[in-house]
Amino acid sequence: MSKPVRTRFAPSPTGFLHVGGIRTALFAYLVAKQADGTFILRLEDTDKKREVEGSAEHLIESLKILGINYDEGPDKPGDLGPYRQSERLETYQKWAKKLIESGRAYADPYTPEEVQVFREDAQKNKLPFLYRNHRPENPVAWDGSKPLRFKSDPKGYKWNDAVMGDLSTGPEVIDDFILIKSDGYPTYNFAHIVDDAEMNISHVIRGQEFISSTPNYLNLYEALNLDRPILATMPHILNETGNKKLGKRDGAKDVLDYIKDGYLPVALVSFIATLGWNDGTEQEIFTRDELIEKFSLDRVGRSGAHFDTRRLNWVNGHFIRQMQIDGLYNASEKYWPDEAKSSDESYKKQVLGLIQERLKFLSEIPELTRFFFKDLPIDLSLIESNKQLKKIDKPELADLLSQSVKQLEQSDFTSADIQTKLNSLLESTNQKPAVLFSIIRVATTWSPASPALADTLAVLGKDKAIERLNKSIAALSQ
Repeated sequence: MSKPVRTRFAPSPTGFLHVGGIRTALFAYLVAKQADGTFILRLEDTDKKREVEGSAEHLIESLKILGINYDEGPDKPGDLGPYRQSERLETYQKWAKKLIESGRAYADPYTPEEVQVFREDAQKNKLPFLYRNHRPENPVAWDGSKPLRFKSDPKGYKWNDAVMGDLSTGPEVIDDFILIKSDGYPTYNFAHIVDDAEMNISHVIRGQEFISSTPNYLNLYEALNLDRPILATMPHILNETGNKKLGKRDGAKDVLDYIKDGYLPVALVSFIATLGWNDGTEQEIFTRDELIEKFSLDRVGRSGAHFDTRRLNWVNGHFIRQMQIDGLYNASEKYWPDEAKSSDESYKKQVLGLIQERLKFLSEIPELTRFFFKDLPIDLSLIESNKQLKKIDKPELADLLSQSVKQLEQSDFTSADIQTKLNSLLESTNQKPAVLFSIIRVATTWSPASPALADTLAVLGKDKAIERLNKSIAALSQ
C-alpha cells in the first residue's frame, strides 16, 4: 500500500471479550506491526441501552494482559481522537449534514408501529421488506428529533475481500438504514465509516456477521465520496463439534477467565492466532515475534475454525514446559494450595519442577501438589479402582509396603538411589512395576495422580515417605 498501515479494533463495551473478538484484535495488531504501522483501539459505545458498566475497562485490561498493545486509544490519545464514539457526536453531525445537503439522507417520519405494519404487509405478499419502498415523498427537515435515514442508491457491487476473495451482490440487498437515532447517537453502520475515514484506517478487519451489510457500507462510502479501506472478513470460530458458532453455551469464556485458570498469555495468543490461520507449514506453535513476521491475511481460511480445548491445553502445556523454573514459580504464585503457604520457596520450586512436565494450566497446581504439603486422607477406593491393585489382597499389599520400608530405610534418598532400591525390590518380590510402584505411589500420596515415583519420594523426604508408608500399612492391615 502507498499510504501508512493503520488498523483498528473497535469493540462495543457490551460484555466480556471472547475468543472471536480477541482474534479480530490480534489479526489487526499483527497486520499493523508487520508493516511498522499503527494499531488503534476505538470503543463503539453508542448503544447506551446495551452498554455494560465496567466493560470498557475489561476490554482494555484483556488486550493489555495478552500483550496486544495499541498505539492509540481511549487511555493513549493520538492526534486523531477521541477514541470513544460517545465523545465524537459533533463529528457525526458534520458528516450527516453533508449527506442531507447532497440529498442522500432524510428525516424518518414513521413510528416503530408504522414500520412494523410495512414489514407485515411485505410478509403477507411474500416479498422482502425494504425500507426504501416507503420513503416519504416530501420529508420534513431533520431537526434531530427523529431518526436520520440514509437514502440509498440500489445497485450491484463487486468487491475484493482480503480473506473471502471476490464477492458480489445485486441491488436487492441495498436499503435505507438509520444513520443517527432520535437520541442523537449514530448507528454502527454510520459511525464506523466516518471514524475509519477520519482516523485514516487502511484495513477494516472484522467478523463474518458484518459481511451481509457490506454492500450498504459500499453504498455509503460512495455517497460520502470516500475511498474504501481494505476489507478483511474473519470466518466464525465454531464450537468443538463444528456445527455452530462458538457461544457461551458451548463453554466460550471471558478471556480473563482463561488467565485466571492459569493459561499463559503467550499461549493464548499463539492458539488464537492459529484459529483459521496457518503459515503454510506444519508449525502449530508461534511466538509473538514469529507471528509478526509470518502472519498474512491471505493465509486466513474462509471456512470456520474449530475451537479445540484439548489443543489449547497442549499449546499451554508446551509454553509451561519451556519456562525456566524461576519464571514458572513467579507465574504460579497465586495458584498454590493453602497448605503450601508455610513452605519455603526452595521446596515449592522442587515440587514445581516435578509437575512442570504434566501441567496443562496453572490452576491444576493444587490438585497435583497438595499431597506434598499435607497428609491426605487414606482413601482405599484408589486401590479398588486400580486395575492391577484391586486383584491383590490387602494383607499382601501391606507386606509389599513393609518390604518397601526396609529397602527405603537403607537409601540415601536421592532420586537415583531410590530408583536403584525400587528396582532391587522388584527382583526380590518378583512383582510387576504396575503393582509394586503403584501401591508405593498410592501409599505415599493418596492422590489420584503424582509425578515419577522416585522423584516424588526424594522431594517428600525420607522421614515423611516412611511415615506415610507405615500409616498405610496399618490401614491395609486392619
